[in-house]
Amino acid sequence: MTWTMTSERFDSPDAALLRRDYYDEVASRYWGRPATAGEIDEGLTDDGAELLVPPTGEFVVGRFEGRAAACAGLVLMDAEVAELTRVFVRPEMRGTGGGGRLLAAIESRARAFGIRRIRLDTRNDLVEARGLYAKHGYREVPAFHRRNQYAEHWFAKELRTTA
Repeated sequence: MTWTMTSERFDSPDAALLRRDYYDEVASRYWGRPATAGEIDEGLTDDGAELLVPPTGEFVVGRFEGRAAACAGLVLMDAEVAELTRVFVRPEMRGTGGGGRLLAAIESRARAFGIRRIRLDTRNDLVEARGLYAKHGYREVPAFHRRNQYAEHWFAKELRTTA
């Protein structure tokens, strides 16, 4: 059982489906009911995904045994700081190590951009995500923005340079 991580355009067929499934899960959890197609479409509209391509960012798709099963995005904020976004592992693939490999791949891409610190925000109800971040060295930090009405926790990780 193997995972592979590949940089891809955010609008490739696999990436687009993963982003849609990500919004479905986060919206459904937030509303406490299945999200409608319209709500998912609204979440995908003007969501800033166009920043997830070089030189402003990166999008990574994780495949488990060849099937698109995970994704994460990186948006460069300045020369040393990037934000992690749209981290998603299909529920049936959780617990297989994909989340950790996905974070490692994003961190590797961040280092290639010269990034020294990755930060992110998340919500109370995304318990699995918060656990994943903590397990992989992300620490809760004071709020670094107020632009996202859904943000309830902020995390950051200092990246070590590889020698």
